[in-house]
Amino acid sequence: MPMASVTEHGLVGGADRPAAALVVQEPMDNSVLGLWVWLSAEALFFASLIGVYFLLHTDTNHGLTPKTAFDLPLTFIGTIILLSSSMTMALGYNQMRRGNVVGLRRWLVATAILGLGFLGFQAKEFTGFYSRGLTLSSSPFGSSFFTLTGFHGLHVLFGVFWLLSLLAYTYKPTFMQEAKTKVQVLGLYWHFVDVVWVVIFTFVYLMGKVG
Repeated sequence: MPMASVTEHGLVGGADRPAAALVVQEPMDNSVLGLWVWLSAEALFFASLIGVYFLLHTDTNHGLTPKTAFDLPLTFIGTIILLSSSMTMALGYNQMRRGNVVGLRRWLVATAILGLGFLGFQAKEFTGFYSRGLTLSSSPFGSSFFTLTGFHGLHVLFGVFWLLSLLAYTYKPTFMQEAKTKVQVLGLYWHFVDVVWVVIFTFVYLMGKVG
């Protein structure tokens, strides 16, 4: 019986048919795979925090409520800044693929600055809440809100340190040999943090303000 072969159309043919060259897909890098596993766990973590917030956000202990506390214009500016950082991160990755290390450095710096800008707006927001009596211990609403948004802020801060570390690493002579994986992993993390914030802004801020 002639040995079967896979044709370019994915059909099994006999030995009398010419076998097409098989396209072997490049296996996923272990670092990228590991990051996807970690981000999956992080997604469940944030989903749990959001679930807890929805259970507790109506218990305000006669203090500020989501509708009276949130300042949507201020939060919207911070949101635009953070989403813009996803664009600069993508531009940096594009420069890396072109082999332009200088361009990559510029976009890494821009992304880090935008991340810090978002944290600055978040700090201003938190300060305003505290001055009006909404604190981590003022009510279940305050506890769940600051826990959720605070952990997200820590993720952004960690991402900024990661950006600056990668920026320093670009000066290593052998950087371009490892650049693709390192920039790709950081980019995936940064986009994940931005997507989580979009969910928080939609379901916490927008729904809280109109609810």
